[in-house]
Parts: sequence; C-alpha cells; structure tokens
Amino acid sequence: MRTGSTGFTGFEDLDLDRLRRRRSEKWRLYPADVLPAFIAEMDYDLAEPVLTALREAVALSDCGYAARPGIGETFAAFAQSRHGWTVDPDLVHLIPDVMAGVDALLNLATEPGDGVVINTPVYPPFFKHIGFARRRVVEVPLLRTAARWELDFDGLEAAFAAGARGYLLCNPHNPTGRVFSADDLGRIAALAERYGVLVLADEIHASLTLAGARHTPFVSLGGAAAEHGVTLASASKAFNVAGLKGAVAVAGSATGQRLLSQLPESCQYGAGLLGVLASLAGWRDGAEWLDALLGQLDHARAEFGRLLAERLPGAVYVPPEASFLAWVDCAGLGLDRSGPDPAQVFLDRGRVALNSGLNFGPPGDGFVRVTIGTSSALLAEIVDRMAAALD
Repeated sequence: MRTGSTGFTGFEDLDLDRLRRRRSEKWRLYPADVLPAFIAEMDYDLAEPVLTALREAVALSDCGYAARPGIGETFAAFAQSRHGWTVDPDLVHLIPDVMAGVDALLNLATEPGDGVVINTPVYPPFFKHIGFARRRVVEVPLLRTAARWELDFDGLEAAFAAGARGYLLCNPHNPTGRVFSADDLGRIAALAERYGVLVLADEIHASLTLAGARHTPFVSLGGAAAEHGVTLASASKAFNVAGLKGAVAVAGSATGQRLLSQLPESCQYGAGLLGVLASLAGWRDGAEWLDALLGQLDHARAEFGRLLAERLPGAVYVPPEASFLAWVDCAGLGLDRSGPDPAQVFLDRGRVALNSGLNFGPPGDGFVRVTIGTSSALLAEIVDRMAAALD
C-alpha cells in the first residue's frame, strides 16, 4: 500500500474561501470568522470516481430508492484487496449508516434495560443511540499508558459477567486513533463467547488505517468472533461522503446471517441511492486515490505533532494509528481546571472550533479532538489559533 508522497496536489491545494461556500454543518454551524475543525469530515475534494458516479446519477435524474444489487460483491472485492478479508457477498447487508445498523441490531438481539458496553472516551453518539434503543450504557474506560490507550480486559469481563448483553466496539477507535490488534480482538471474542455477548464492531474508519498499523475486521477472525459478532462498515469516512447515506452490516457465520436477515426493510430503504452509488464507485475504482489519501494523512499526523511541539509544547498528543482525528490532552497548557472547557477557550479566544473531550465521556475531561484531514497550511492555522487563545 502506497503511503509516501501523495502525488495528488489537491490535498494540499485547498482554498479556505471555497471551503466556506460549502453548506455542510461543518461550515455552517459557526460564524465565518471561526475555523472549524470539530467534526469528523475531511476538507479534501471527492475522489474522481465518486464525483463521476454522482454527476452521472444527477444527469440521469437518478435519485430514486436505493437498490441492493452489487453491494455485496463490490464490498467483498474491496475487503479482500484492502484487508485480506474473504467475504461471502450474500452475508453483506445494506443499511443507511453504521448507527442505524447499531440501533436495529440492539433492538433485535437485546432487551430493553440490557447493558451495552462502550470504551470511553468514545464517539459521542454511542451514548445517545444506546439510550434511544432503551438499553443501558456500561462504560469500561480505556486504560491510558505512556504510549497509547489500551483495552481494559478485566473491566470488560466484569461488565459481561455482571450481565451486559452487548458490546459496541469502536475499531479503529474514535477519538484516540487506536487500531486494536488481532490478539486484542481474539480476547474480546473469547469473552463474548463465555458470557453470551453480541459484539457490534463499528469499523467505519477501517480503510483509513495508516502506516505502522494493521486493521483486522472483527468477524474475519472466524470462530467465536464470527458467531458472536457483526462488522459494520462504510465508505463514508474514507471517501468523505458522510452526508450520503449508505453502509453495510456483515455477518461472518450462519448465526450472524440469521440475525442480519431479520433487519427491518427500513434499513434498505433508509439508505440513499447517491450514498450507495458513491460507495460502489469508491470501493470499486478509488484505490489509487485512497492510497494517496493515506499518504496525505500520514503526513498530516506528523505535521500536526510538529506544529504542536513548536507552538503548544504543553499539549500531549499521540499520533493516531488510523484516520484523520487528533486527540489532544490540554492539561499541561496552564488552563484553569475550574474554568471553561479547553474547547470553549479555543473557540472564544482563538476562533477555532474543536470538539470538547467531555463529549466523549468522563475520560475526555481536559482533552479536545481536532480534525486534521486538511492541508498543511490550514493545519498551521488551526494550531496558530489554538496558541493565540493562550496568549
């Protein structure tokens, strides 16, 4: 996989005035003097195969309901090429997005009031969607080491033994950027088998795994993982089409397939045709662009670290192993711990919008999440504004 120089000048050639013409939440939530880096959305232009597919659909007025044909085969080919994962296309099910799949599967496989485990700090909608499903959030925080964040297997076993029936696993992990090893996943599978827990593996950032790490799809392990797990995947993060609805839930066994065969029809009809077409185009024809993007993100994570060390040396940052999100500990920046949240300080004084660590659960106190999927020039502007907030 190519992860060196991108060869795609568009990743670095971003025009802020042009970006501000976009109408997504990222560019509309705050006033124009605020630089937004708070939402998991990259600034780069779409991959040409995706853009071509969307243009062709609009030119044909092809905006009807989404159809499933082609999804299983195309995703299977992508999974084999990208992850070495052999997928039976018949075990691939269309869903609107990962969280819609989570909602439906929790409703099918657990009962109201059942505990669902999450590893905080974690993607904020996990809290809300578990509540929407009338299930109970069970936090098993990650363990922080000097080098990175690790799973707490004793905590997981205690939660499972206490009666939790579901585990919403975020891998690669948002916001820390951890890519959990195959050994880690095997230990999860063994615990799930011992206690009868369903593992829903949110792998939305999987194809953005960077140099030095390797992503293992949970159900690809077979055995207990396939019997007790479902992998949920999407092209939305890798190809920057989060607003176009389309994702997949993938079974690894007959047991998983029986569960997914019960998904309501709303899962298929909730997907958008443009989202499906964009996904098919990216998975089928976007390999060259995606490899170049990985090179850009590898550069961005290093450049962001260099900028922090130079201009905010009190910040603690461990470069992510996947994706375009930076998790920054602001405890050493001299902010009053009893005062405003760091994200609020950066917004009020620096006019840069970051995601508050508290949104990710109690372990996020004192942290901010920064979206670094942008150009070197805009990365520098983000850090300059953070530093100006402390002057």
